[in-house]
Amino acid sequence: MVDTPTVSDEELAQRRAKYLTDLIWHVGAFVIINAFFWTLDMWIGASGLQWAFWITLFWGLALLFHALAWVIDGRQFERRRNQHYLDREHHSTA
Repeated sequence: MVDTPTVSDEELAQRRAKYLTDLIWHVGAFVIINAFFWTLDMWIGASGLQWAFWITLFWGLALLFHALAWVIDGRQFERRRNQHYLDREHHSTA
């Protein structure tokens, strides 16, 4: 059987807290910078959808994926998959 390194609950909590902090900074930068872009776009005064919309759209998608990664990591997906494969290997060799 192959030994796999285990991650302590404290290390998982630290990693999760750092990831949440990074996500909060990402959201803050998104809101502040996009508010500036929308203000600038409206100040220029052209009618219809302008360039600020496209920045917000694509950056919003990137932010969505960042948030999804945080949710998936919070569910400890990798840890459960590793345990599943280890259990399956253990049962097949027993």
